Amino acid sequence: MRHLIDSTDLSVAEIDRVLNLADDIIRDPAAYAECCRGKILATLFYEPSTRTRLSFEAAMLRLGGKVEGFSSASSSSVSKGETVADTVRVVGSYADIIAMRHNKEGAPRVASMYSPVPIINAGDGGHQHPTQTLTDLLTIRSLKGKLSGFTIGLCGDLKYGRTVHSLAKALSRYEGVRFIFISPEELQIPRHIITEVLEPSHQDYREVRSLEEVIGELDVLYMTRIQQERFLDMAEYERLKDVYVLDPAKMALAKPDMIVLHPLPRVNEITPEVDNDPRACYFKQVKFGMYVRMALILTLLGVKNQLAPVRAEEPDCVPEPPVCKNPACITTIETGLKQRFIYTDDTHAHCKCFYCEHDA
Repeated sequence: MRHLIDSTDLSVAEIDRVLNLADDIIRDPAAYAECCRGKILATLFYEPSTRTRLSFEAAMLRLGGKVEGFSSASSSSVSKGETVADTVRVVGSYADIIAMRHNKEGAPRVASMYSPVPIINAGDGGHQHPTQTLTDLLTIRSLKGKLSGFTIGLCGDLKYGRTVHSLAKALSRYEGVRFIFISPEELQIPRHIITEVLEPSHQDYREVRSLEEVIGELDVLYMTRIQQERFLDMAEYERLKDVYVLDPAKMALAKPDMIVLHPLPRVNEITPEVDNDPRACYFKQVKFGMYVRMALILTLLGVKNQLAPVRAEEPDCVPEPPVCKNPACITTIETGLKQRFIYTDDTHAHCKCFYCEHDA
């Protein structure tokens, strides 16, 4: 049994197989219409979602399967204090595969430790969003013809943007991808993405504050919204919420074949006038998301693209772990969950939370 918790849980070869399967589904959806008959997908969405939840549900229904689940924590037994571990043990008795979104970082990781069926991380706080990454990869490959040798600008909330974190991790495994991170200092890309992902893979990157300064260099522009729900200080959110707005004037500075992506929902960061530009591809991206989730469900269930089992290696844990200081970590609400920290280098000089990857 395999789970998808992190964007690196699949090898590059396995990602390519999922994307190839998605391409095949796009070409001939009727051939896959009954592949999951008799199978049930459970969608456990502790946090509001439109695209991701409906995309998963549409994917399973188009494969001939069925869907059960909940769309908010208040409509589940979590409102009575049930833990993630107990929830997935119960739901795993009814369903064949589970897609989970949670506002606390590391919750899907905990779920994978107890679930009797595959777990798909559908987004955990500001941490990871691997199925959005598969969507992004399929979109880029379909529209640009490759996943290597291009320049991507990631703009907006890079600190809390789980889609950005997952995409950077995935693209760092392909050759010749040049990253330009565009954000205010307060929302810059987390240091662990730089030190543990980009630098070890020798990828070219730089950090800037101005979109206009670099938009002409980009082959792909990945816009993100400033996420109000991630801020503890609303005054800081109000100050930063409109720092980047993509409009026709900025688009005029870009390459004729640059594509604009956005994980959605958008607020003010892309004006409606940009929608009419042929380089605006975020609604195409939505459709690609359904097909890639169809391919992923088939893969994790072993219906197609059977994955080789992997032996879970016990990480090198800190003997006397500290308490995670990340207020968004799953350990802050599941008090019975054992604190675990893992070393990030061979010298054992630094460590991070096993669940949310927050530095000690």
